[in-house]
Amino acid sequence: VNPAGEAVVSSEQKVYDVVLKQSALLKRQLRKLDRPEAEMPRNGLNQAYDRCGEICEEYAKTFYLGTMLMTEERRRAIWAIYVWCRRTDELVDGPNANYITPTALDRWEKRLEDLFAGRPYDMLDAALSDTISRFPIDIQPFRDMIEGMRSDLRKTRYNNFDELYMYCYYVAGTVGLMSVPVMGIAPESKATTESVYSAALALGIANQLTNILRDVGEDATRGRIYLPQDELAQAGLSDEDIFKGVVTNRWRNFMKRQIKRARMFFEEAERGVTELSQASRWPVWASLLLYRQILDEIEANDYNNFTKRAYVGKGKKLLALPVAYGKSLL
Repeated sequence: VNPAGEAVVSSEQKVYDVVLKQSALLKRQLRKLDRPEAEMPRNGLNQAYDRCGEICEEYAKTFYLGTMLMTEERRRAIWAIYVWCRRTDELVDGPNANYITPTALDRWEKRLEDLFAGRPYDMLDAALSDTISRFPIDIQPFRDMIEGMRSDLRKTRYNNFDELYMYCYYVAGTVGLMSVPVMGIAPESKATTESVYSAALALGIANQLTNILRDVGEDATRGRIYLPQDELAQAGLSDEDIFKGVVTNRWRNFMKRQIKRARMFFEEAERGVTELSQASRWPVWASLLLYRQILDEIEANDYNNFTKRAYVGKGKKLLALPVAYGKSLL
């Protein structure tokens, strides 16, 4: 309750309401996920899916490799979702970001609505439009991702973690909600549908928090600070400290707490990966293990995420893949 006596709903509760809606939709159509694989469309749609696969391979090689273990229908659906998310993200982070306005995002949302209504604008839209006709995918997470892009146009500070959580949901947690209907839940799973969706959401939140911690210095050069302002103040830090980019004991202690929180979300995500259909687990495990290692690299850099970019080397990536594959079989 706020000082005016009005009920205040936390960001986590707002997002969980979306989770419940997605879960209900999946429960109603769960049998469709276990049906025999549908015959893929020919000619134009085949080319559209193939192009989505090429884009996924170019920009997300590790994830693309994991998708190759899925059935053809699920693999192509994940490619189509990935490409839409990438195109949406590039509206505010791509080469034309300086020219993007709220009106442009409104047009992109109208285009999304047309896509869900079976009126795609181009071949990449056509692939996603076909995907949503095959799986119980709801439009809300897609709309919410666009809302996250709107947030990037108007907001450069977050007062507390509640606000930051909502942003992380918009730009990354939504991907998990989009993907669960395609990934599928293992027939032998005893977990509730809601818990699987919550775990997928947690992985998106964890990944985005990791992105934020890795990119502190890069974001600061653009005048952006994606860190809870109240927690910075409690640690004795300010925006000026971020812009100066000097690693101090205060900064190290602050970063330790932020990394601990991100790891908690990764732990929550782990509990849901094992409930996915076996053919879908490997790319998810690979994403989880590799992203979590970025946190280890931040620590190895003595928490200097101002001038050093934490990244997982090729050798560690190669070692993680068989580990992820092994976990996917358990």
